[in-house]
Amino acid sequence: MESIEVSAKTEEEAVAIALAELGLGRSEVEVVVLKKGKTGIFGFGSEEVKVKVTPLAKLPGNEGDTGIMAKTVLDELLSLINVPANVVLLGRGGGETETIQLDIRGEDLGILIGRRGETLSSLQYLVNLIVSRRVKAHVGVVVDVEGYRQRRYESLRLLARRLAEQVKSTGRPVILEPMPANERRIIHLELKDNPHVTTQSVGQGDERKISIISKGNNTRGNSRGKSPNSF
Repeated sequence: MESIEVSAKTEEEAVAIALAELGLGRSEVEVVVLKKGKTGIFGFGSEEVKVKVTPLAKLPGNEGDTGIMAKTVLDELLSLINVPANVVLLGRGGGETETIQLDIRGEDLGILIGRRGETLSSLQYLVNLIVSRRVKAHVGVVVDVEGYRQRRYESLRLLARRLAEQVKSTGRPVILEPMPANERRIIHLELKDNPHVTTQSVGQGDERKISIISKGNNTRGNSRGKSPNSF
């Protein structure tokens, strides 16, 4: 199916006309604005917006399966860095954004995890970037190593509950060690409905961490005398 060009008063209207003509959804096409258009003055000198709408190509056979594509990309990256391992496609989630789960299995794979999971996060970013560019759409790929993420997340949930009980008993806040955004989110969600404590992210950049605070205390007062807690 070839591209079509449509002009209309607004970009949204032009895209809607093109989608209706092609019989496709917004996620199935690429839109390029050829002319932004002008509003003019009192209706004089106005110009319509012009867009070019191109259907995204669907690759034949197994190559069209983004799950298999993601697995292939990860296999290739591991080969390039000379890490012998087996990539397993665990499953795919539905919804507006497809989620693909890949697990790397083998021996001595700690090098792929890195400090605080930083290497694993970088590897996941690369896979997402490559796959999304190939299919010309955002595809969420979760990369794990021997179930590391699942174990890590469960340990964070247990830690959150234990520290929440400590804060409840002592009334004193605790601050966890710095952690990436995805791990901070686990703590926040675990204690979101806790009736006794609340959580806050404090710090900047790589030093951003979570503070667990008693709901009975003043937050400003709690900012004094806090000592970091490590895992």
